[in-house]
Amino acid sequence: MIDILLDALVDTLKTLPFLFGAYLLLEFLEHRASEKLINALSRLGPLGPLGGAALGLVPQCGFSVAASNFYAGRLITPGTLLAVFLATSDEALPILVSQPGALPDLFLLLGVKFLSGALFGMGTDLLWKHLPHRQAEHPFTELCQDCDCEHRGILSAALLHTAKIALFLFLINLLLGGAIHFVGEERISQVLLSGSVFQPFVAALIGFIPNCASSVILTELYLAGSLSFGAAVAGLCTGAGVGLAVLWKANRHPKENLLLMVLLYGSAVCTGLLSQAVLWMVG
Repeated sequence: MIDILLDALVDTLKTLPFLFGAYLLLEFLEHRASEKLINALSRLGPLGPLGGAALGLVPQCGFSVAASNFYAGRLITPGTLLAVFLATSDEALPILVSQPGALPDLFLLLGVKFLSGALFGMGTDLLWKHLPHRQAEHPFTELCQDCDCEHRGILSAALLHTAKIALFLFLINLLLGGAIHFVGEERISQVLLSGSVFQPFVAALIGFIPNCASSVILTELYLAGSLSFGAAVAGLCTGAGVGLAVLWKANRHPKENLLLMVLLYGSAVCTGLLSQAVLWMVG
């Protein structure tokens, strides 16, 4: 039980610099930025998903946390957020780097996830206006609706936001860590339907677990041969760490969050199936 508690604490502490940095920037923009700067940020549009996909490749779930907050503050597009989520690999990269024989898999994974994030992200931005969702409010309206930020200093407001989300993430990590500990990796491996064409569909659902442990399990199962490359890609594409949990906490429109999750799942499964099909044809 102590190990579960410590793991939850460490996972939460790792996100603190990103959380605080994101909120500090958001508070600065809210208090000091001119309309000109806000308009410039919103005009990144078509290039946003490319940058989001590149940023997501950095093996830190903190970037998905920051992206969720930026989206809740309406500073980035839904396609940019989706690109970050799809490209994020969390703990998968350090594990693959530690295995010299897996370096080709590492570069292939990075390339596939970057292309997936960029293409599906840009596609989402193109289609978003035709999908059922609320119109975007003025930047910061959603993020700071009830926190009385305008009456606080930039630093104190950023610290308050960070503390609230950090506590939320700690509880999430604690609950999920306990659940994974008691369920066990062997049962999760059985659920993943080893050898089945439906593996990517199930792996993508496992990736939704908002905890670093899901990416560790998926990567280890792939290295052990229990998971196909396509299934590993699908699971790691939905595995945005705690970014999804922060999105549900920070963005106040459940239907919009659900739509983004559906798009993330569909994009991840398509990426997994396509990458596996290409490998079969090449091999």
